[in-house]
Amino acid sequence: MRQSVRARRRRCYDFKVGSVHIRRRTLASPEAARLIAALNAELTTTFPEPGATHFSLSDQQVVTGDGAFLVAYLDDMAVGCGAVRRLDEATAEIKRMYVDPSVRGRGIGRALVEALECEARLAVVTRIVLETGTRLAPAIKLYEAMGYARIPLFGEYLSSPNTSLCFGKSLA
Repeated sequence: MRQSVRARRRRCYDFKVGSVHIRRRTLASPEAARLIAALNAELTTTFPEPGATHFSLSDQQVVTGDGAFLVAYLDDMAVGCGAVRRLDEATAEIKRMYVDPSVRGRGIGRALVEALECEARLAVVTRIVLETGTRLAPAIKLYEAMGYARIPLFGEYLSSPNTSLCFGKSLA
């Protein structure tokens, strides 16, 4: 018997890293606002060049069926976030990945990427892509360890060739 979408989505968040739980949230939630503000501050400091940061993400892009915005909680404290949005019929993009510096290195980023990949599969896409910054070595290492390979810059990232790296992975 086929599982319902709700049951399959529940499986996306079943895995736990210690006491980390991942939950779907809206971009307007207080946790999302706090984490995104911290992410934006970190990226603006790391990449001060004009046009080097790409903060675009809307509520409409993370609605069920087309995407998701997820928050990772450690002992009920929101410590990380990430989003996935559909780009076209076959491709989704990971956006707004962030883990609080105080808890990095505990597998929270990996758990978020796995949950976002699961959401992308539920949206019936076969490929997932992402952009990260050239100065974000730990993020690059994580993505490569999870099977992501370098791809040409795409979309809005074409305007920042000195600060952007793009990666892709088959979900088929």
